[in-house]
Amino acid sequence: MENKIKSFGFLVLFSLGTFSNSNAQEVKQWTLDKDHTSVSFGIKHFFSTVNGTFNDYQGDFWFDPNNLKDSKFTFSIPASSIDTNNKKRDTHLRSEDFFYVEKHPDITFVSTGFEKKSGANYVVHGDLTIRGITRKVTVPFEITGEMDHPMKEDTRLMGLSFNTNLDRTDYKMGVGDWASTLVVGDNVDVSINMELNSKK
Repeated sequence: MENKIKSFGFLVLFSLGTFSNSNAQEVKQWTLDKDHTSVSFGIKHFFSTVNGTFNDYQGDFWFDPNNLKDSKFTFSIPASSIDTNNKKRDTHLRSEDFFYVEKHPDITFVSTGFEKKSGANYVVHGDLTIRGITRKVTVPFEITGEMDHPMKEDTRLMGLSFNTNLDRTDYKMGVGDWASTLVVGDNVDVSINMELNSKK
């Protein structure tokens, strides 16, 4: 009788494990289409806004709106790829005053959870690391569309749009005496628009 109970218990655990693995496998893995993705930002300089981009990035995405529990994002940006259309300024931004790319080459984000807000609007919670400092952040994003890819056979296409605001001083970015003035704003508006592909 005891052996039967043990066998039954093992069967239940095995079934639960199989069900859990099955759920995880249902989450699609999406590939970043870098040719149709952009990472941009804007920050105040006195009364105007300086805009810039990062020209390199990579990520891994497992995402299913119907299975947020098993969804996961990882995203990284080489800080040296910053581009504000001004060589002198970009060199300064790569220096120890700001990103300190020699010591901290990458900006990274790793998701810790997802929430649906309404319609196609979601938030992703995660750990954002800049200049070696990690902060917990919550980033709203929108699914801007999903369809069969018209130019790639057996492929789905999804668009995501992320918009958030960061305080550069949280990451000790430009906290020298010169930056304690009103020359450069603390708040940085960040916008990421990406296109993802997934095999059916």
